[in-house]
Formats: sequence, structure tokens, C-alpha cells
Amino acid sequence: MKKLTTKLMIATAALVAAAGSASAQTLRADIPFEFRAGDRVMAPGTYSLDYSRLGGVQVFRLSNVHSGGSIALLPQAPVDPQKGWSEGDPKLAFACVGGSCALAEIWTGSESHAYSFHRPKLGGDVTADLREIPLQRNKGE
Repeated sequence: MKKLTTKLMIATAALVAAAGSASAQTLRADIPFEFRAGDRVMAPGTYSLDYSRLGGVQVFRLSNVHSGGSIALLPQAPVDPQKGWSEGDPKLAFACVGGSCALAEIWTGSESHAYSFHRPKLGGDVTADLREIPLQRNKGE
């Protein structure tokens, strides 16, 4: 019985992975500064952004093209895109204070909302500057 349960779990996981990868989309961005994404500090460089919906949850994977380092990110909540984002290329937004930046939002360019991400809390009188980085679709998509 244990073997059957294990085999069913493996088959289910493989099916979910195949369904998720079939609907996955990939974008690319050149990020010229160090930034925080989730609980990791990421180096400047070229990144690929893969995203797909698994079990009704949007999942993003941000990967450094050269080093191979990556992080999986779950958004906090859908939010209205920044002004001017309703047309054009998909974008990343970083909240930056004093040279320290954190991933704040992702807009895929095809949805009516953007996705926000957890970032460090700021003091009461500190405001962050928003830096936008355009995302390009990979050729063939």
C-alpha cells in the first residue's frame, strides 16, 4: 500500500510539473544593480523570469543567466499596474532607498494587474524611489 501511495504521489507531481511547464512563459531583463528578491541578495546581471500558474497560484522564478543562481517567488497580492504600464512591455519595479533596492512588483504585460512582493519595511518618514526595468519576451514566444 505504501508503494502504491508513493507511486501515485510521484505521478501526480510529474503531471503537475508537466502542466505547469506547458503553460510557462519566459521573459528576460538586464538589471544593472544589486537587489533583494525574497530573502536573497541578487547580483547585477541578465535575468530570465519564468512564470506559470500552479494549482491556481502564480509562481515566478528569477534566474541569473550567467551564474545560474535563482529564486522562486510567490507574490503577495495582485495590485494595479503603475501609471503608464497599461501599454507596452512587461516590467519589473524595484523599491530603492539609499542605493539598496528590493523587487517590488512584476507586470507580465498581458494581465490587468501586477504582482507585488514582500520587501523590507521602511521607517515612517522614508520613501522609496521606484526604478523600472523593462522585460523582453524571449524570441519565439
